[in-house]
Amino acid sequence: MKCVILAAGYATRLYPLTENFPKPLLKVGDKTILDHLVDDVASCGLVDGYVVISNHKYAPHFEAWAREKDLPVTVVDDGTSTNETRLGAVKDIQFAVERLGLDDDLLVIAGDNVLDFSLTRLIRYAREKGASCVMRYWEDDEKRLRKSGVAQVGEGDRLISLEEKPENPASHWCTPPFYYYVAGDAARIGEAIKDGCGTDAPGSLVAWMCRHSRVYSMEMPGRRYDIGNIESYEAAQRNYKGIVK
Repeated sequence: MKCVILAAGYATRLYPLTENFPKPLLKVGDKTILDHLVDDVASCGLVDGYVVISNHKYAPHFEAWAREKDLPVTVVDDGTSTNETRLGAVKDIQFAVERLGLDDDLLVIAGDNVLDFSLTRLIRYAREKGASCVMRYWEDDEKRLRKSGVAQVGEGDRLISLEEKPENPASHWCTPPFYYYVAGDAARIGEAIKDGCGTDAPGSLVAWMCRHSRVYSMEMPGRRYDIGNIESYEAAQRNYKGIVK
């Protein structure tokens, strides 16, 4: 299994902190955001390679980080240099899969969140299901729902649908940017894009996939800190206490 980390954004809402520095390498507590995520995933002993997808502007920072990491990390530079020319998350995944010839199960994660629970729970859940899987959490605030991927979930946790940033949310279940794709589904990314799948938000791929394959949704067992702006970064620094095992 490979772990693919989405880290090609430009984090413009965090300027000036990220004007010349990538958001995933900002520190929360005594570790970078990326270290919190990767060290946790590594603890399960099931991942044999890590892929950090970067833009061209920040790739040297990630390459320097990877050289210091005692793990098999590959940094993929998607060639973009500005927020306006970014590929989008789904095309970035496709780029990495094709560039590296990945044919494994993939754990795809956003590089700008920290969690107070272990992602190994999602990995175990997906392996028990033998299918692609996501997570979900309940959100009461409709304003936040309209800025999220909103899921409808059926019997046995089967994901029925997912809509990114809906004007009229169909439920209160939000899907955070952490996805487990079995190899057969990961191989269909190109097909999804040709079929009109959105390419900017990573949840767009799940929205397409659950119409063409079995996808399950595990209820999130803890809290995540989504670091999108200065305010949320400061909140994470104040409140994040690490992973509760």
